Amino acid sequence: MSEAGGLRSGDNVTVDGASLWNDILETARFGATPKGGIRRLTLTEEDRQVRDWFAAACRALGCSVSHDSMGNQFARREGADPSLPPITMGSHLDTQPTGGKFDGIVGVLGGLAVLRALRESGHETRHPIEVINWTNEEGARFAPAMLASGVFAGVFTEAEALDKTDRAGVRFGDALAGIGYRGPEPCGRHPIAAYFELHIEQGPILEAEGKTIGVVTGVQAIRWYEVTVTGRDSHAGSTPMTMRADALLAAARMIEAVNAVGLAHGPDAVATVGLVENRPNSRNVVPGEVFLTIDLRDPDDAVVGRMEDALRERIADIAAASGVRADFARVWDAPAVHFDPACIEAVRQAAESFGYPARRIVSGAGHDAAYLARVAPTTMIFVPCAGGLSHNEAESAERGDVAAGANVLLRAVLDADRRLNA
Repeated sequence: MSEAGGLRSGDNVTVDGASLWNDILETARFGATPKGGIRRLTLTEEDRQVRDWFAAACRALGCSVSHDSMGNQFARREGADPSLPPITMGSHLDTQPTGGKFDGIVGVLGGLAVLRALRESGHETRHPIEVINWTNEEGARFAPAMLASGVFAGVFTEAEALDKTDRAGVRFGDALAGIGYRGPEPCGRHPIAAYFELHIEQGPILEAEGKTIGVVTGVQAIRWYEVTVTGRDSHAGSTPMTMRADALLAAARMIEAVNAVGLAHGPDAVATVGLVENRPNSRNVVPGEVFLTIDLRDPDDAVVGRMEDALRERIADIAAASGVRADFARVWDAPAVHFDPACIEAVRQAAESFGYPARRIVSGAGHDAAYLARVAPTTMIFVPCAGGLSHNEAESAERGDVAAGANVLLRAVLDADRRLNA
């Protein structure tokens, strides 16, 4: 390892913030919405377009690009020792139905900015350096979220993932083949020495405290559920109020119960109903069936378990009192994650070296890094987003903060390159 002027090799390399910002604006064209956001659901034509753009941008920097059997993309810049496993960065390019320009995207394009900085500076790393675009992080089209990184980490089998269907009945495997991104490498076989994920916070803490960098220590526990409430379709004009089995009314009471359970389990607990489908959804028919989703989260696995127990009891009581049936199914369980101490320290030191104000923080949202932590040393870097708003077309972040996050990413990766397999 060479040193010059008191700096370790690579410490004078920084990202081109203007190019990174231009990349963010450029990729926002794929799936752009009239309100300035992005609708880029996984494995759609818009997803294919942004994948093609990402692959071309990486090849223009002299990188090789491949994708595995779950469609995860890997852009690789070779190191001095190609036999070493790569140090990786990444996130996702898919969005929510009404998503913004930054969620996930900053992590992939921040990684691209790191590759560009290494190429333009001529700095050679020992390890190969890779950027990964994970398939279906959002879970907006195919549930659960983080599906492909979950297969990579052995949480789900590839067979069960490929057989998942969206609400229109389209199979994940068929949609993946349809956009031409089913690769030959079996998902999970790709070696990884360490993984760093840059992301907007998706919450208000950094902005409120005037911090530029969140040093992420872990991810809170998350569980997802699906509930189907079955009553009886009947005529709205001729069915007496006392003789109805109104599925929507029962579902409304269940939604209130979800909120109450979240409030009852401490300051960190959150409980959300985010999707509701009412059937037959006709103005003069008493609803006979409602489908809804529930999202429970807390940094403590035990608290999430108690929330689930309380919710099951409340939903069963509401169903019995309403004369309906409620089928309650857990569809995803992601336990709390604690990131690698050495990677966390690398991020902290990187922020300190640039003079960026920083704080330690636990992620309230799920990320691919939560699954990668099962198979490789992992951590995350947060930057503020305006008002803490995310999963919204108005999602926004400051250009300088995004560049700062990419600089911390770059320096943390270089630290790992010096430290690992030394």
